[in-house]
Amino acid sequence: MFKLPIQDSPVGLDAAFVGVPIDTGTSNRPGARFGPRQIRAESSLMRAYNGGTRAAPYESLMVADIGDVNVNMYDLKDTCKRIREAYQKIVAGGCIPLTLGGDHTISYPILQAVSEKHGPVGLIHVDAHADTSDVVLGEKIGHGTPFRRCVEEGLLDCQRVAQIGLRGSAYSADAYQWNREQGFRVVEAGECWWKSLTPLMAEIRKQVGDGPVYLSFDIDALDPSYAPGTGTPEIAGLTPIQALEIIRGCRGMNIVGCDLVEVSPPYDTTGRAEQRDKSKAAAFLCAGVMVSALLI
Repeated sequence: MFKLPIQDSPVGLDAAFVGVPIDTGTSNRPGARFGPRQIRAESSLMRAYNGGTRAAPYESLMVADIGDVNVNMYDLKDTCKRIREAYQKIVAGGCIPLTLGGDHTISYPILQAVSEKHGPVGLIHVDAHADTSDVVLGEKIGHGTPFRRCVEEGLLDCQRVAQIGLRGSAYSADAYQWNREQGFRVVEAGECWWKSLTPLMAEIRKQVGDGPVYLSFDIDALDPSYAPGTGTPEIAGLTPIQALEIIRGCRGMNIVGCDLVEVSPPYDTTGRAEQRDKSKAAAFLCAGVMVSALLI
């Protein structure tokens, strides 16, 4: 990733890129298992400095790519176990995981490991979908259920959870009632149209305070005109500018991990989504994580 060194463990690292190449939890179009590979390929053009923030993270932090989690493509529950165990080792020594997904199922076992170390964490969840269903297609574990499972297991500090960009058709008149009942701040996509999200992020920064926060960014939060490479596109989404405002708005937060999920290269033959993901992954590194809790 970014031409960084390759390392087989997180030992000695401040942060590490990790791939989790699965799409076993998808309910619509598969392909997200190829996300980590394609994002890495596109990242080769990235340079050492962020031209917008002037950040140069590699001058003050030890960062490497530690490869992919050894997942089981035939068994989603076993894969979740493998992810949890891999991330327990990553976070044990204080390394911040920067995850390249993979479908959104992966956030559940990652948060199991993260909260085991940090206790219940705040969450900034950027997505077209709430991913708080109880059951999808008869299953409790899948890309539409991770944050319901996290709430049930006490992994989240629900008063410090914000979901941004939610939209699309629903199974009930108020698809986000359960979320609000838990204490989540729900920001539907319509509330973001034609606006800068910088003021919103200032409010969310106050909401999450100085406690540990996890950032989960689903590529389908962006309007599919910008990033068609995903399995569950929804029209009328966020713009790339708003995405960067969200990520840069995480400056000052105690970010303890982040993921970028649902990138499905087969549905973007032009490379547009991967280019956006490359930029967001760089922003995770320069703004979402490094600026927040470390040295920049």
